[in-house]
Amino acid sequence: MLKNTVWRQYHDENNFREKLAEFCKIEIINLIEDDKELYGILKAKLTKKELKLFAMDTAGVSDAKMKSEFEYTNEELEKAKFKLYKKLIQDKTRLAFRQSNSLVD
Repeated sequence: MLKNTVWRQYHDENNFREKLAEFCKIEIINLIEDDKELYGILKAKLTKKELKLFAMDTAGVSDAKMKSEFEYTNEELEKAKFKLYKKLIQDKTRLAFRQSNSLVD
């Protein structure tokens, strides 16, 4: 499942659910159960660059390799990471990942 995704280019497993729960500060049991649906929402909420950055950063890819991949300077990479993780903790993004909008943290 989800074998040909950006996530799988940098991770051996489909562990994006755990990483989303960690960065969005949502209990993993409150996330949408279907991996395909959850990944689809993740793709819809992030730009292609942000999704790739999220996959690379959570896989432990070096900053040097990420800077080379995206043609960023040190400052641009830090800004991109800040923007990405800020977007993941916004309520409108977090709520999209939830099983039901009526659940509360």
